[in-house]
Amino acid sequence: MSERQTLKITGDEITQSFSVGEWADKYPPILTIDQAAELLQIPKATLYQWRSAGRLTGCVQRVGKHLRFLRDRLVLKLMSKGI
Repeated sequence: MSERQTLKITGDEITQSFSVGEWADKYPPILTIDQAAELLQIPKATLYQWRSAGRLTGCVQRVGKHLRFLRDRLVLKLMSKGI
């Protein structure tokens, strides 16, 4: 059985992907839970589970009752480091 490989992507590549066009408007640098789930194409419940398990350290911050996700860090963690 082979090891899981992750796509190696740089922070600059992520920033460039979201710099103009529809993605720039739809996914700002700080995301709500709905935007983050839509961007990653996963259920919100999965994001809540990952946060509770400590898998999103450095990517998410609680603001009052709400979670806010740092878009570039979230994508980098998912694509390069794996969750």
